[in-house]
Amino acid sequence: MLGAVLAGGRSKRFGGDKLLFRIGGRPLISYAIERIESALLIEEVVIVASADNAGRLRSLGYEVVVDELSIGPIGGVYTALGLGDAFVVAGDMPLIVPEFVDLMIQKFRGSEKLACVPRWANGYLEPLHAAYSKAFRRVLEERIRSGDYSLNGAIRSADVCYLNVEKLPSLWKEGFFNVNRRSDLRKLLERKSE
Repeated sequence: MLGAVLAGGRSKRFGGDKLLFRIGGRPLISYAIERIESALLIEEVVIVASADNAGRLRSLGYEVVVDELSIGPIGGVYTALGLGDAFVVAGDMPLIVPEFVDLMIQKFRGSEKLACVPRWANGYLEPLHAAYSKAFRRVLEERIRSGDYSLNGAIRSADVCYLNVEKLPSLWKEGFFNVNRRSDLRKLLERKSE
């Protein structure tokens, strides 16, 4: 399965291009790439970028696909699925657990559903740590055409499988952690030093 790392956000809360911000001498996005690439069931990793940052991200040595829609995560997932089935993660998720990625891909393949998405007991979804079939792209296309850019709404409207987050090991749940603000970097450094 393709691993697609979304890198199209504007980093407004961070105040600068957070994905290229260096932590431990490496760009933040490199941690997400390394983790997803370590999953046994990921065959290739691509970066889905905005037109603004595609050039800078190409320097990382991975194929970069430009999301021409620029309508948020739904556009990034839509772009990724143009390449085939994909496990999609956000580029600002440095603690992804490769074994969890493999488990989700296995669950996705066994379900024969359009997607497999982690869901919390309160109904909250983790759409940027999920497996999607190329066929799910049609659902996204209909939503985008109608002007509805909610990725969660598209997921909820489709025939998908859900993975119960509460039943996961606590370390795996940390894989959902993402860096939005500079203060989140402190949390990341604390976790990496444990």
